[in-house]
Order: sequence, then C-alpha cells, then structure tokens
Amino acid sequence: MEKSLLLDRLKGGLIVSCQTQAPLNGPEIMAAMAEAAVLGGAVGIRANGAEDVAAIRRRVSVPIIGINKQRSPDYQVYITPTLEAALAVVHAGAEIVALDGSPAPRPTGIHLRDLIAGVHEAGALVMADISTLDEGLWAAECGADIVATTLSGYTPYSPKLDGPDLDLIEALAGRISQPVIAEGRFYTPDDVRAAFERGAFAVVVGRAITEPQLLTRRFVQATPRAAEAGQ
Repeated sequence: MEKSLLLDRLKGGLIVSCQTQAPLNGPEIMAAMAEAAVLGGAVGIRANGAEDVAAIRRRVSVPIIGINKQRSPDYQVYITPTLEAALAVVHAGAEIVALDGSPAPRPTGIHLRDLIAGVHEAGALVMADISTLDEGLWAAECGADIVATTLSGYTPYSPKLDGPDLDLIEALAGRISQPVIAEGRFYTPDDVRAAFERGAFAVVVGRAITEPQLLTRRFVQATPRAAEAGQ
C-alpha cells in the first residue's frame, strides 16, 4: 500500500498493542483480541512475532505494526534488532515494522540506516521506538517513516513517569516532519486526549486494554476485602 494511504488509515486513531502475558498469550488468542479491538474501533494493531502477526492478519484488515523481540545478554537492543527479524514479520503480514531506533549496537552490527533501508526494500514502513528527543531526531535522520515514544521510561537515561511522556511527544512533533506515535503508559481516555493535544499522530494503548489482570486489580482495589487486606 502507498505510504500516504497507509498513514492516513492510522491518523488520529487508536492502535491497540496485542501483546500480553500468560494465560492469554498465544497466536490465536492474540488474533481474537485484535479482532475485538478492531470491533471496538481500533485503526491498527501492534503485535510481536511472526506467528502472532500471521494469525492476526487472518482475522483483521487494519494495518499491523509488527515487532520481533529477540533478547540477548550482550546487547541492549531487543525490539526487532536485525534485518532477518524485521523481514519475518513483514512476510507474516505486517505493513509497518517497529524497531529500536536508538544508536545502540545491534547483534549483526547493522547500522540503523541500513536496517531501515532493508525494511523499505521489502515494501514495509518503519516505526522507530525511541526514549528521548535525541534518539527520535537520530531515527528520523536515519530514514524512519514514523517515530514512537514507546521506550520513554524504559531506558536508564529516560524520565521515569507514572503516565505517558507528553513532553517528549510535543518536542518530537515540533522538531521532525515524520508522524509521531505516542506509546507508553496510556491508562485512561484523558491520557489519549492529552497526547493528541500535544501533537501525536496516533496513540498506542496496550496493557490498559489487553491485560485482564491489570483491569481486574483496579476493580478489586475498590472492594472491602481489598481494604481489609491493605491492598
């Protein structure tokens, strides 16, 4: 799909990140969750791994942002760290690949610019997950089509906040021409509205929608039993 048309499908909308822990992990469960999110109005889905992406693609027609987490004790980068990892989710049906957009070393030694170029050659767009303004500017310079605030608060050098990093969203939107997608610690509709007010192109919400344990815990905290237990 043409880049502008694909981005238009996401603009101003909510993207749901369908990644969760046991007991709800697994491709078919994630696919059902994605379908439910789309029925609720989600304009896109973010998903991890080729199996989940492929299962979700069979159930929904909205754009999929695919990632491929691969952890290594020797490298900080784990979100789609190699071209091989990126191509796996493209071939599974993702139109956009999300990857770590920092300058940190990657397992194969590939430069971010070359990794982005490889994804483009495969016909997909790139969303760079970053944690600071400098990382966002770097990723944009390297050719990322989208810059996302996904990693803010999850690197040692980014601010630790209870909610989304609205200042980073605004700073990026004012400095780069690429769309800025807001992601990270979005828990309420008010958080989402605030992100759009600060210049977000779209917003990704994950745990607040897809993790029943978190949702249940919030309601449990309002019960007498929780008060008695000091929860």
